[in-house]
Amino acid sequence: MRVQEEKTILKNKLEGIFVPHLTPFKRNGEIDEEALRACVQFWVKSGLHGLVVCGSNGEAPYLSREERKTVIGTVIDEVNGKVPVIAGTGSMSTWETIMLTNDAKDLGVDAALVVTPFYFKLANREIYEHYKTILEAVDLPLILYSVPKFTGFHLDLSVISQLASEYENVVGVKDSGGNMSRITQVIGSVGDRMSVLAGTGGLALPTLLLGGKGAVIAVANVIPTVCVNMYEAFERRDYEKASKLQRHITCVNEILMRYGQVSAIKAALTLLGLPGGYPRKPALPLGKKEEHEFERLLKPMLKPS
Repeated sequence: MRVQEEKTILKNKLEGIFVPHLTPFKRNGEIDEEALRACVQFWVKSGLHGLVVCGSNGEAPYLSREERKTVIGTVIDEVNGKVPVIAGTGSMSTWETIMLTNDAKDLGVDAALVVTPFYFKLANREIYEHYKTILEAVDLPLILYSVPKFTGFHLDLSVISQLASEYENVVGVKDSGGNMSRITQVIGSVGDRMSVLAGTGGLALPTLLLGGKGAVIAVANVIPTVCVNMYEAFERRDYEKASKLQRHITCVNEILMRYGQVSAIKAALTLLGLPGGYPRKPALPLGKKEEHEFERLLKPMLKPS
């Protein structure tokens, strides 16, 4: 299947640092569109190479179909073509994933990030058929998404390789397994056919050094400029500078993960004077004691590097 001509450009531009950004909610659980727009402005101005809306950090599993459309449409409007916008459209069923991917395409996204189906344990042939059906139903660049800490399993390398060889609109894979050995294998197997992107903050630079094309990392919500500067230092072959910035990224990322990732990112944005908003229940904001400890640890790390 051939992708639309205007979208083929993305295959050569799926490089750099992308932020899988949060979705701000009001205290009552409603989407805070004004807060979302303010955060989008911050991320775009920080020089990030693209935004990923309705991913894991966007609390996509807690959003209805109409809410996803609202969030994606708001981001597309606010970005206004300045950088690519990728939408997370994965779901538990093939049918729903196709529906959500079509919605995202109609709203004007540049690509879809599709997580492996979760809940039921599926065989590799079922995972392959899932992606194959989506690729043949929706003419949109697609990024495979392996995130075992949420789904319980890695996307098998044989499935990635088969899809990469059969479909030119499979433009990338985001590996959030946190295993450098596996990422090395993925790059060696399909790195010449698609962009391999780190999905964990601590492995952004190592992935680049081994031939990956960039990263889609939660920490870029909070220190986007540091992440971009690290990538640019790598591009200049200033590996000493890139390594220093990677250490900073890793430290901030570890703090965010320690305090619950999504709720911690929202608390961090508040420290930056941005409207991160509330998480959606059942997730809760940091408690008072956690908030105090979190601020003490993170605030010194938010200074420009």
